[in-house]
Amino acid sequence: MANDKDNGKSPFAPLGHAAFVFIAALGVYSFVSVAKEGETRRRCSATCLLRPHYAGYERTAPSFKLKDVRGHEVSLESYRGKVVVLNFWTKTCGPCMEEMPEVADLARILKPKSDVAVVTISTDETAEDAMATLKSVLKEEPPFAVLIDPDAKTVTGKFGTTLYPETWVIDKNGVIRARFDGAREWSNAAVVQYVDQVRGGGYCEVQARDGKFVGKESQICESIGGG
Repeated sequence: MANDKDNGKSPFAPLGHAAFVFIAALGVYSFVSVAKEGETRRRCSATCLLRPHYAGYERTAPSFKLKDVRGHEVSLESYRGKVVVLNFWTKTCGPCMEEMPEVADLARILKPKSDVAVVTISTDETAEDAMATLKSVLKEEPPFAVLIDPDAKTVTGKFGTTLYPETWVIDKNGVIRARFDGAREWSNAAVVQYVDQVRGGGYCEVQARDGKFVGKESQICESIGGG
């Protein structure tokens, strides 16, 4: 009977083939893993860099109705289908006044995007107080909607805010995506990138609680430098 050597076949050929298949499969897996991690980093970079005090996608924003500076009643539901950047402020808040030009700049940057609205809520007593303050700080009419909540029934009663400024990002379905405590540089590229991601329905699975990242993607934020 002829053996493998006589037939010109190596007894190790099947092992070599199996090793080749294994190495090829490992290469494909590594490529897919690297590509997936790269996509996750891209999707999470803005969230990680901005470091929101809260980030998630399981809470719906409380509904409210307030009057704007012209006396028209406005509800949060009227913005459904738009991403809402909701900023709380009052004229006696120094950091609010310092960041207000940044809020105005962000409103101008986002104005061409018809599915985004920058809305501010003032807890000052009257619309006249709020507008006088804004015109003094901005030197012009504010480029964003201004609602008045003199009793803070919405700002404090529904959102629980007691320290200003505070800014919320609410998606098109009314879900809270992030909350930022304190003044921010709102016109920077990371903010615009983040808003664009929310506009597109995408989100990073990282969550933030009390300014600390948690969840399956938290290590991404740590590696980016946002953790």
